[in-house]
This record gives sequence, C-alpha cells and structure tokens, in this order.
Amino acid sequence: MTFSFRLEKRLRVQCVLGLALAVLGAQSALAQTAPSTFPSKPVRIVVPQTPGGASDALARMVGQKLSEKWGQPVVVENRAGAGGNIGMDVVAKALGDGYTLLMSYVGSHAINPSIYSKLPFDPEADFVAVATLANVPFIAVVNAAVPVTNLKGLVSYSAGKPIAFGSAGNGSVNHLLGEMFNTASGAKMQHVPYKGAAPALTDLISGQIQVVFTSLPSVAQHIRSGTVKGLAVTGSKRAAAFKDIPTIAESGFPSFVINPWFGLFASKGTPAAVVKQINADVKKVMEDKELLDKFTALGAEPFESSPQDFQAMLHADIKTWAAVVKSSGATAD
Repeated sequence: MTFSFRLEKRLRVQCVLGLALAVLGAQSALAQTAPSTFPSKPVRIVVPQTPGGASDALARMVGQKLSEKWGQPVVVENRAGAGGNIGMDVVAKALGDGYTLLMSYVGSHAINPSIYSKLPFDPEADFVAVATLANVPFIAVVNAAVPVTNLKGLVSYSAGKPIAFGSAGNGSVNHLLGEMFNTASGAKMQHVPYKGAAPALTDLISGQIQVVFTSLPSVAQHIRSGTVKGLAVTGSKRAAAFKDIPTIAESGFPSFVINPWFGLFASKGTPAAVVKQINADVKKVMEDKELLDKFTALGAEPFESSPQDFQAMLHADIKTWAAVVKSSGATAD
C-alpha cells in the first residue's frame, strides 16, 4: 500500500516535470521563430538627423519597401539634435519589441562615445544591431566659385588664402574628415561647426564657407546642377553614379579611405527572432531593382550583413574612431 502510494506520487512528479520541460521546450522553439503576426501594427524608424541627408534618404527608401512587404505603415520620424544623441536616446528608451527602429550610421553610433563625455545611453548595450543597408562614401565639395578642380589645387589654394570647411558639428564625421585631410595634406582649413549638415551645405552654396566633407547622397543633386563642385570621394572606389570624380586615395593621399556604414538598430531586449526576421526582410527588399537604382543614383553602395557581424563591426569601429578623435582633439564642447 505504502509502496503503491509512493510509486503513484513519483509518477505524478515525473509527469509534472515532463510537462514543464515540454512547455519550456516549446517556448524555446517559439523564441527561435519570429511571431507570424509581426508586424501587426505600424513600425517607426527614428532618424536622428535632419531631413535631406543620407540617413533620412535611406530610411525612407527602405522604409517604403518594408511597408509594402509587411502590409503595415513604416513611419520615418526625424529627431535631430546633439549630434544624433536625441534620436538615439528615444530608441534606447523604447520598448524592445521591434516596432521602434533606429536609422544610424558610423558617424553617430561609433564616434559619439568618444566625443561626448556623458551619454544617456550605452551605444552597444542599449541597442541591438539589426541590419546594415549601405556603405556611403563622403565627398569633398567646394563652392562653385572656388577656382579649384581637384584636391591638390585645394591644398595650394588654401596656402595662399584663408578658407573654411563646415561640418554638422564638433566631432561629426564631417569635422573629423576635414581635420584628417588637414593632417594628411598640410592644408590649414579652418573648421566652422553648424547644427547639422544641412545648414553647412546652405552656407557652402551661398559662399559663406568654401569646403564641406559630406555624404554623397546629401549633395548629389547639387553636384549635378553645378551649384557645388565635387573634388574627391572618401571611399575605396569611385561612385558608380559619379565616375568622373576620383577617390581621395587616387588624388595623392593613398591612406585616406573612409566608407561609412549605415544601418538599422532596435532597442535592447528585442527578441532575437524578430531581429532575425527584420534582417531577412531587409535583405529581401534590397533585391528590388527600383531600390538598388535609387541607391546607385545617390552614390550609396548596398551592404548586407548578419546582426552578429554588424554588432561586431560596431564594436571595432568604436575603438577605431576613438583613436581618430583623440588624434584630432575634437570634443562636443
């Protein structure tokens, strides 16, 4: 009797344990598969820069295609300020469910940790890398009235007359590229920081400043219209849409090769299955010929990677740009 009772009790315990393990196994399996309902509501892409730049353009292009694929609105929201930190903070504090994404790039995500002494977020721990979209070369452009047609001419011109280069702010990619060029070429261009790349470009066109190092997409139409002159791109090869513009390396500065990445991040805690699905969906829409043609027209080079590779790249770039910032002496103050 006692033995029978103990056996029955043991069997009940084993059944309960077996059921619990089955439930845990099912939950684990579900965690590896994105919810079939995602997305079941609008998705927001926060762009931490002003409209008109490369981040904004890429977010809107890819966002439109994702909206078509998902059957849900993908809303692009510009939250500029503090070198991108305001928009980044919005995403860092958002619910980690995949419905709030960050359109980021190396200039804010990898450089800001070295420029700002205190950030309201951790650029690695508070975000999940989702998908890279493109490598976007920057380009040295001058006001149409500046009497130079190449970088060597710009260096010579700067030796005889004070000239200024504008940037999106202290410590921005635009700023660091200008300082790097000063160091590499011996030029003495004066830095003029602006609150964003757009006002710097406005003053370049009007002749208030002479030079800007900016993303190729943000200035492509101005180059075509002749309001500014493109001297050289920072990438390792010429842009397909501007094959007559050489690289900086071709122009006599072989070690000067910078090709910033642009990509999507999610908030910390976003399920791995959701991240995996968004990454796969981004790769799928990036096969669209219309989208690729738009990328090419802007000078952007499609760039795909896994979330894991993207996260590792960010980690490495934070260290790489920290050395550049230290060498330049740039700060956000």
